[in-house]
Amino acid sequence: MNTEKKLKEFLEKINKEDKKINSFLFVCPEKELLSEAKKVDLKIKSGKAGKLAGKIISIKSNINVLGLPVSCASKVLENYTATYDADVIKKIKEEDGIIIGMTNMDEFACGGSGETSAFGPTHNPKNFDLITGGSSSGSCASVAAGFCDMSLGSDTGGSIRNPASHCGVVGLKPTYGSVSRNGLIDLSMSLDQIGPIANNIEDCKLLLEVVYGKSENDSISEEEEGSKKKNMKDLVVGVLDFEIEDKRIQKLIDKKVEEFVKRNKCKVKKVKIKHIDLAIETYYPLVYVEFFSGTRKFDSRRYGKKIEEFCGPEVLRRILGGSEVTKAEYGGRYYHKALIAKELIRKEFEKAFNDVDCIICPVVPRLAHKIGEKISVDSMYSYDALTIPANLAGICSVSIPVGEIDKCPVGMQIMGNRFEDFFILEIAKGFE
Repeated sequence: MNTEKKLKEFLEKINKEDKKINSFLFVCPEKELLSEAKKVDLKIKSGKAGKLAGKIISIKSNINVLGLPVSCASKVLENYTATYDADVIKKIKEEDGIIIGMTNMDEFACGGSGETSAFGPTHNPKNFDLITGGSSSGSCASVAAGFCDMSLGSDTGGSIRNPASHCGVVGLKPTYGSVSRNGLIDLSMSLDQIGPIANNIEDCKLLLEVVYGKSENDSISEEEEGSKKKNMKDLVVGVLDFEIEDKRIQKLIDKKVEEFVKRNKCKVKKVKIKHIDLAIETYYPLVYVEFFSGTRKFDSRRYGKKIEEFCGPEVLRRILGGSEVTKAEYGGRYYHKALIAKELIRKEFEKAFNDVDCIICPVVPRLAHKIGEKISVDSMYSYDALTIPANLAGICSVSIPVGEIDKCPVGMQIMGNRFEDFFILEIAKGFE
């Protein structure tokens, strides 16, 4: 199918169905998109097209795309238009990918359900009554609903993997520093990573190949140095030893691992990560402080409106929390303790990867709840208990769909050591 025809079908589908799902905050004008598609089709015919030619991509609304609104799903930046392309967007355009629009998300990426957007929650395409998960809610929903081929999201503590699991798509959080964050309005500088979302491993890998790599524009960007290339032979699969709330999820994942191990004749080993139970307590002081620091620019003089006056309750909770933690009388005590705990968790994972090639566990410890259902703040934060550790350790981690329970998609998480992103996708391919 040519790009122009495919694009028309996507736009028609969005027009018909997205009112109910609310995955997009902005869809690019049809005339401009079709003009781009014609150019790409000509390149394909002449054999000069890039890697992403024919692929239609949605972008989370906290990644700058020149000339498009980058609102972070907040009234604070409601009328703000990006003045440049993020590094990842430049790479997508260079490889002839077509950007269809900007997706809904939890406001400023504060939230794990897709419900905190100032423009209404994102509904789960697989079950409209359920949350999508967040904060990359619209990105995962747009892929799951068949509105585009792939999407870019950002992941602070599970923000790609959590909605990928609930929507039944593939979502990868790459190794910290392996994908440039230049042009991302991040939630937490020491944890955030831009990553790909797709319907299958192959498309996820393709988008990762395009955006991956060191950038001079991102101070934390780095390249893998002489790391040993792994293969699937003699694979040792680690299964995380961690008690979760919904035993049915663990049972489903254990069954998939058992089948995989049998089929590939590989070894399996239980993995216990010390201090993993401290992940949530470690994560939130870091996020609160770094988010508070990052939001000081939203003062109505430089960007948008004054954030404290126009943001929603979850954003305000994190701003006030960060403001308290950074007060002079605490002397950075909680933030520095969190950094120490983060380092302990990183070392534990490093140690674990000496014995196993990957670590498998559920993505979310419970099934998606209904939109609007009253969930305590503690319960909401514990949604990310199994995804946060990968961000604290700076390792790569992918969520792949493994089935459904009560008509709710369930994802399985495969974690790999630093810069083993393509290797864990190869393992994921074995499950797919």
